Amino acid sequence: MRDKKTLMIVEIAMLVAFAYVLSFFRVVEMPQGGSVSLQMIPLFVAALRWGGVPGMVAGLLFSGLKLLVDPFIVHPVQLLLDYPLAFGAVGLAGFFGNKVMVGVVAGGLARFVMHFLSGVVFFGQYAPAGTSAALYSFIYNITYIGPEIILALFVAPLILRRLSKER
Repeated sequence: MRDKKTLMIVEIAMLVAFAYVLSFFRVVEMPQGGSVSLQMIPLFVAALRWGGVPGMVAGLLFSGLKLLVDPFIVHPVQLLLDYPLAFGAVGLAGFFGNKVMVGVVAGGLARFVMHFLSGVVFFGQYAPAGTSAALYSFIYNITYIGPEIILALFVAPLILRRLSKER
């Protein structure tokens, strides 16, 4: 039992570090924050291997790293929505057990909802004239979170399959 707990702690630490490194390799970077990268994949792997609570902890740890090095903060509530709540929500994937695809979609959409709410409240001012803050936030956030979810749908199952063979 102790060995399994140690393995979980070490693996989550490594996956969080890997997610952090991957966050620097951005395919697209958005003007008010957010980017298309592979950063969510290790967080999904942590959640799907160890469960929802450890997955949420992994997301919180990752958000802490992002806040320390590369924050984009306009308000304390925005900070909560865009960092700990958004990345902690990725860990919800772990509550779906072996349903990897459902977990990835649920965790990705939960993260999207947090960024969407932040966008409506704090970034609606950037919406073009005549465009609602909600529509602007939806389009803005789905532009980068959508591709990240799609990438994770393809890559996370491959990694999980490989890791399950090595156990």
